[in-house]
Amino acid sequence: MLSSFRYRIVNRRSLSTALVAAAVVASTGCGGRSATGPTTAATRTAATSAPAAACRVGAYRRYGTPKLAFAAIVRSAAVARTRPRGAVVRRFGKLNQNGVPTVFSVRGARVDARCRPVWFHVQLPIRPNGVMGWVAARDVAVATVNTRIVVDVSARRLTLFRAGKPVLRATVAVGSAATPTPLGRYYVNQRLIPDDPTGPFGPGAVGISAYSNVLTGWAQGGPVAIHGTNEPWSIGRAVSNGCIRLPNATLKRVFAAALAGTPVVIRT
Repeated sequence: MLSSFRYRIVNRRSLSTALVAAAVVASTGCGGRSATGPTTAATRTAATSAPAAACRVGAYRRYGTPKLAFAAIVRSAAVARTRPRGAVVRRFGKLNQNGVPTVFSVRGARVDARCRPVWFHVQLPIRPNGVMGWVAARDVAVATVNTRIVVDVSARRLTLFRAGKPVLRATVAVGSAATPTPLGRYYVNQRLIPDDPTGPFGPGAVGISAYSNVLTGWAQGGPVAIHGTNEPWSIGRAVSNGCIRLPNATLKRVFAAALAGTPVVIRT
């Protein structure tokens, strides 16, 4: 198994600066979205001229754009809650059950008066699909990810984007009518290398935060992955148990590019 940390870690000060810049630019009519993005020369100037206490305590700030996503990596332990300081949804350790770092997809944050995140709103890698929770900012490290994956089930097509631009397109196998690939918005939560590269997963598996809606009794609850195959004839067909199969050579390219935290959209 493999876990790679080729991330750009972002500290709370950098996040608060980006959030202030986004708010200032939006207020001048240059954009209506509060999503955090890379800081340009223009936004750096706006951030410098903004007041130090630019945020209302508890204000919500969205994270992510089509070009940039944010991953929250558990430092030692984290508790996901229904709301800040609310009921516990699930407790997470530094490593998941496969022995790789626990990672969440950051969708937003509650901030303090200096726009520093206090609580992150994150998608969790558990059932039901797409469930959200809140984790304390102090319990995670935040990193940026500039890749995104879109899977078109009916077209049997996967597209990998980097910084908003398509860099790879490939034909895939998808779930059968009896065990369909679940539609929705997910993220890469782990990358695993099987012991046998000639087996059904091929040379690697890019695990995503989705679970089969049918195979609930499978190991680990029936998680879905993008992986290779030892049945190359299946590519382009709806024959899998819900996972997305790629030719092995293509899987290696996707595996290398798609760090944990990469958004994954599966649509019809």
